[in-house]
Amino acid sequence: MPEQLPGHRPTLEAVAERAGVSRATASRVVNGGEGVRTHLVEKVREAVRELGYVPNPAARTLVTRRTGAVAVIIAEPEIRIFSDPFFSRQIRGISKELTAHDTQLVLLLVEDRGDYDRIERYLAGGHVDGALAFSLHTDDPLPAITRRVGMPTVYGGRPGWTAGSAGHGGVAYVDADNRGGAREAVRYLLDQGRRRIAHIAGPLDQTSAVDRLDGYRDVLLDADPALIAEGDFTAAGGAEAMAGLLDRRPDLDAVFAANDLMATGALRVLRERGLAVPGDVALVGFDDAELVAEAADPPLTTVRQDIEGMGRLMAQLLLRTLNKARGDRAVPASVVTPTALVRRDSA
Repeated sequence: MPEQLPGHRPTLEAVAERAGVSRATASRVVNGGEGVRTHLVEKVREAVRELGYVPNPAARTLVTRRTGAVAVIIAEPEIRIFSDPFFSRQIRGISKELTAHDTQLVLLLVEDRGDYDRIERYLAGGHVDGALAFSLHTDDPLPAITRRVGMPTVYGGRPGWTAGSAGHGGVAYVDADNRGGAREAVRYLLDQGRRRIAHIAGPLDQTSAVDRLDGYRDVLLDADPALIAEGDFTAAGGAEAMAGLLDRRPDLDAVFAANDLMATGALRVLRERGLAVPGDVALVGFDDAELVAEAADPPLTTVRQDIEGMGRLMAQLLLRTLNKARGDRAVPASVVTPTALVRRDSA
């Protein structure tokens, strides 16, 4: 039995000798291959523990044809990603699930359109096994890129890109019930006696914003177009939209904002105009974003979506897609998670 010298890493040969198996058998076990009898697998694993052997990632890739890494692609500039808690919560969910399956997360950001060439080269280079992508816009080239390089991908959000860029059939995605959540928010405001309900929409080149606007219109079929303003999912965008709404319709008595950050911007403008919330104007957001909804003054009534849970589901769908050849059960094409209204003091 070979002795390991201080400062020297144990070798695969040493693992094989201690386990009493061939080097090829030891390699298949430590690098995730199949076809090794159970009692031999246990012997090799015991030798790995005793020697403190760490598998060579390159060797593992040769055996499994997997890198053990997944790209997370966010189609937004850095300033949005690090200022909106939605993204940190979704990444947290993804990271937890990937970590539980010994898979590395590689974060790729899109600062401008030129970054897509870099991302395509990276994906085509075989550095990752699959991709998770979210916050896409309707003209986003990413779906066409992932299809072109043959990259298994799960999207965050209902697909809404133009038909020419990629087919919708079989696209895997995870989304919240944005339309149903919006309907519940607007019905709640109606139940509170509000009748002139405005909506601050998100950017309408994203399906989440479109679905929330559609939910608003489902309930208010004859809504005055002057009561609808488009924002950009930021507090500044919410403030600008709120100011425009008040200029057009100073008699409005409620606002449903398509996310919590825009609701906080709206809240600031309402105060500046001398309007009390909820006394004069009731306010409802969407997300139940960490450190935003509860920290607002007054705390926001909002539609909760399980952001971290959606991140975990995205990772689960991708891992099951990658493992499908190993006999995993059928992988669903999409998952839509429920939402729930959280009542606080703003409405």
